[in-house]
Amino acid sequence: MRIDIVSLFPEFFDAFFNHSIIKRAIEAERLSMGVTNPRDFSHNKHGQVDDTPYGGGAGMLMMAPPIFEAVESVISTYESKFNAFNLIDRAEVCDEMSLIGTPNKDIRRRVVFMGPTGTPFTQEKARELATYDQLVLVCGHYEGVDYRVEEHLVDETISIGDYVLTGGELPAMVVADAVARMIPGVLGAAGGAQEDSFYEPLLEAPQYTKPPEFRGWSVPDVLRSGHHKNIAAWRQKESLKRTRLLRPDLLERPLTKEELKILKEIVAEESEQLSD
Repeated sequence: MRIDIVSLFPEFFDAFFNHSIIKRAIEAERLSMGVTNPRDFSHNKHGQVDDTPYGGGAGMLMMAPPIFEAVESVISTYESKFNAFNLIDRAEVCDEMSLIGTPNKDIRRRVVFMGPTGTPFTQEKARELATYDQLVLVCGHYEGVDYRVEEHLVDETISIGDYVLTGGELPAMVVADAVARMIPGVLGAAGGAQEDSFYEPLLEAPQYTKPPEFRGWSVPDVLRSGHHKNIAAWRQKESLKRTRLLRPDLLERPLTKEELKILKEIVAEESEQLSD
């Protein structure tokens, strides 16, 4: 998968690209990433990318042309590399020269603007975005961008929360990180992503590591038992307990028979504790 970020501040992403899971994914060639500065596509000698809004108002807006051209550039570059790869791939298996040059498949691409008016970012959206060949994340700045970017360039606008940030760089990192975790092979441990909170619509069960006892607080015996079936059952129950306590809204959906059964047990146990 390829993730391209369009941002006025490419240096913001240096550490993000060079540490932890993202770095390992890039080195393992599971993921490639890059940042393109729309200032490189400015139409004047001063590199101007913003101007005052029509109709008046505070602040400056990013202009449409540099953003459009930056996005079109990363799309064109990816298409060239993608088709070149297919040329090599098909040349190795195809004897008829007339077939060489026909791409093996269409490129699946999504262009996303990071903005406060967008739909809330969720784990489900991260899973969806991870299915694309190329993801382009457009970062706004100043007081926003010319609306023609949202209206005619991007496929959708995504928000990471109901609060105001200086620019779209931090949201782009959040989205890129969450999406990267969904790419097969990026996380070392099998099932690592599936065990995260929100991968399934439940919070993750409590986790523990050494020492087995700390300041009088012990790790639950079942987790040290080595009995995998019992451990799985404990984790499922604790996950439902935690979700019911901290995020009951996540249970406002059709529940499985097993989930309903466990929730009844939890409610019964809580009632019994109250009656003691």
